[in-house]
Amino acid sequence: MKLLSELMKNSKVSDRELSKRLRVSQPTVSRIRARLEKEGYIKEYTMVPDFAKLGFEIMAVNFLTLKRPLSDEEIAKIRKFGNELLKKAPYAVLLAAEGMGCGADRILITFHESYSAYSEFVKIVKQNTAMELSSFDSFMISLSASHFQPLSFSRIADYILKMEKKPL
Repeated sequence: MKLLSELMKNSKVSDRELSKRLRVSQPTVSRIRARLEKEGYIKEYTMVPDFAKLGFEIMAVNFLTLKRPLSDEEIAKIRKFGNELLKKAPYAVLLAAEGMGCGADRILITFHESYSAYSEFVKIVKQNTAMELSSFDSFMISLSASHFQPLSFSRIADYILKMEKKPL
């Protein structure tokens, strides 16, 4: 897990550098990295940009509640709608998932260039009749404001290492 934690902090780090940090051989690091990728612990290598510098003003955490549960066919139809929508007018969607809490059963985390772009996004989502929404609520975050803890995977990496050291 130390290797995974180091990669979460900096996915650009080389196997050679990781082997020095972890005090193991480079082939060992390469073998462990390959196993973590194969087993699905590592889904992709990415970075976390400064979204404000990319032109986004708002991050929105959108809570959706459906009027009724959806069939597999209806879910497939909504996914198709979403994919077609993103082809026509790309929206920066970080996460779209089922869940529960805050009186909602779906969540969308999105980024928007302005409040009017956000409003247009909400309008389009609400027009998707396949979803039959009973509510759509949002928590908006200004990306120009300072944040208590900015979006990062470093703290999760530190948490993983701390949990590894706890006795059962």
